Amino acid sequence: MRAPQSERSISNELPAIAADVLERLRERRPRVHCITNAVAQAFTANMLLAAGAVPSMTIALKEVKAFAARADAVLINLGTFDPERQKASLAAIGVANEAGIPWVLDPVFIDRSPPRAAFAKTLVAKKPRALRLNRAEFGALSAGKIDDAALARFAKSKRTVVGLTGERDLVRDTGRLGIIANGHPLMTRVTAMGCAASALVGATLAVEPDAWKAMAAALIIIGVAGELAAARARGPGSFAMEILDAMYALDRDTLMARAKVS
Repeated sequence: MRAPQSERSISNELPAIAADVLERLRERRPRVHCITNAVAQAFTANMLLAAGAVPSMTIALKEVKAFAARADAVLINLGTFDPERQKASLAAIGVANEAGIPWVLDPVFIDRSPPRAAFAKTLVAKKPRALRLNRAEFGALSAGKIDDAALARFAKSKRTVVGLTGERDLVRDTGRLGIIANGHPLMTRVTAMGCAASALVGATLAVEPDAWKAMAAALIIIGVAGELAAARARGPGSFAMEILDAMYALDRDTLMARAKVS
């Protein structure tokens, strides 16, 4: 896949954009309210803290609206598909949309569950600012080919930015394509890594109004942190610890030097 010249020139700016976004994230310490997978909560919270953001996690209907209203961004993750989280998701999205708070959708495993896929389509209709998912999940949403043209059509029709993650991450809106090659195979051996990446997208959306730039920045940041962590890790257990340290220590020069974009 080769992007047109105009898209390639925009992508060349992404390392500097990611560095700028990371600096703003640490300066502003945005609050991200996460309705997420039960097994992902602690790791996701720690990843946000390491990056410089402030997480909250409640799904209680009595208070989720208040938490969402005070957040700078909201994450909706469908990894645990229970009635309480479904109701909390709808409540938080209602508050976010009314207040203009950006929210990101992570439709985990919708390719394995028709009810989950149906709910994800309902949420997409509520216009998330960004959507982070893998190829199988995108196929369940789009019911068609999984290529750049399909990503562009979906982004245009749903008025969102798509971050399709995998061996290479594709970031697509109606007019721009970014291809990111950062990351390490150990990232697939630690649970909640994708959930944490989606939460980081929420944090970058809170400080960057251009959702395409925010999505690309988040995926570059966590991909570079993963590479740095893998160089020190002995396996998945130590990797989970090392990536938090790598995220905390990540600086502008390292991020720009290691970013792999096209």
